[in-house]
Amino acid sequence: MLLHRRTLLTGAAALAVAPEAVAQGIGAAGTAAPGAIAQPAVPPAGGAGLVGHDAPPQAAPGSALEVLRLWPGTPPGGGGPNPEGPRFDESREGVVTGVAEPCLLVMRPAKPTGSAMVIAAGGGYRRIDLGHEAVPVGLWLNGLGVTAFALVYRLPGEGWAAGADAPIQDALRAVRLARARARRYGYEPNRIGVMGFSAGGHLMGSASTRFASPLYRPVDEDDALSARPDVAALIYPVITLKPPFDRTSSRRVLVGDSPTRVATDAYSVETHVPPESPPTFLAQAADDPIAVVDNSLLMFSALRAVEVPVEMHLFERGGHGFNLGVPGSPAAAWPGLFATWARRRGFIRA
Repeated sequence: MLLHRRTLLTGAAALAVAPEAVAQGIGAAGTAAPGAIAQPAVPPAGGAGLVGHDAPPQAAPGSALEVLRLWPGTPPGGGGPNPEGPRFDESREGVVTGVAEPCLLVMRPAKPTGSAMVIAAGGGYRRIDLGHEAVPVGLWLNGLGVTAFALVYRLPGEGWAAGADAPIQDALRAVRLARARARRYGYEPNRIGVMGFSAGGHLMGSASTRFASPLYRPVDEDDALSARPDVAALIYPVITLKPPFDRTSSRRVLVGDSPTRVATDAYSVETHVPPESPPTFLAQAADDPIAVVDNSLLMFSALRAVEVPVEMHLFERGGHGFNLGVPGSPAAAWPGLFATWARRRGFIRA
């Protein structure tokens, strides 16, 4: 099923496959060759990219992807944007706001190898940078044979009654739904991971530690399945909301400008890491000015304390929001390192 109604910015520009991306293993359709670590260009809907004044307007990055609704009816608690409008608003760059119907956008590999990944892009819980993070990374994972689901989650500031729990409810439901649809999409139900970037790293960190929390009442038989991911990858994640590392949009949106210590602890991922947490991969740049590197260090320490397998890579340079990494930069090494780690753990198979 294709997305029906979308609010797009007027005059959407064509997105082209960069020559350097092609040279580093990106196919004509925008998917990465197996094992490639270059950043893929987001493929325009309806054909190959065109450059120049005669290029026709193109749809937003997520507009041609198959949609899998998260909830059979109104999400837990209700509220949110007008349900009679579009599922969500997406700009030509793939910036998502106005999420009225949380969902998964499906990216299927040409040659599936039996695993799936639910991806949460960042945006400070004020928006979702689908085009910058979730779609390019999903296409890269497709090249490794991984079925990818880009999570369009509820944004707490858009009037949802569940507040800060709304995106976590969506993340837990997404893992359960991915597990329930394993046969349909051709992967194994015990090889489902989560991957998050920035605020999406906070969200998937919460999903990988709070999977047993009763954050919503079951709505159907899919909720009888486990919400525990089999692996987690957190890339330049926001982990803690505690001072002195609390100068993030995520903290302000989730717990406010003057939060209580109880609220801050409740939504700081590192404060409740159970021994059952999945094996975790962490990657961050030491010069990150937004989610400072202490976030990954805190998560690494919390996982080690309960003997959860964890691998962490800190890069000298890269800043924040480097996605798959600028070619030639230190942070561009993380996709290859993740692929090696995932193969070693049996999550990705040849």
